[in-house]
Amino acid sequence: MSLAKTVFQSPIHITAFGLGSGLAPVAPGTFGTLAAIPFYWILSLFPLWFYFTVIVLAIVVGIWVCGESAKRLGVHDHGGIVWDEFVGFWITMFAAPSGLVWVLVGFIVFRIFDIWKPWPIYIVDDKVEGGLGIMLDDVLAGVYSLVVMQILAFVFA
Repeated sequence: MSLAKTVFQSPIHITAFGLGSGLAPVAPGTFGTLAAIPFYWILSLFPLWFYFTVIVLAIVVGIWVCGESAKRLGVHDHGGIVWDEFVGFWITMFAAPSGLVWVLVGFIVFRIFDIWKPWPIYIVDDKVEGGLGIMLDDVLAGVYSLVVMQILAFVFA
């Protein structure tokens, strides 16, 4: 059975694969981050307490969903599992100024941290197993990106 067919037959895989965005043949993490943008725009319409609550729930659900998807696929951290990119981007954009330019900046900053994996992200990526490991490196990349975004917003907004 093809991976796409496997993904679209299971709500766990559909979620873990970012509604299918993780099936992109190249740079699935980048496509997953792009797919997170419309959800960010919706989230940004709500009060920060609600946005924060969604992030916490998305992390908790993501730990289980990503871990279960990886287990079912028999791959520790399949490149197509991009729910962690969704959550990392949402963290990046928490309390960010509105506007397309800020979304673009947040996208770039998050992708840099997600790919670069500075300390301690690379340790988490290497040592933490299962769904927690899949999620935690992107959560940390999102937190680093959030800090950068808030500094940029303070300086330029």
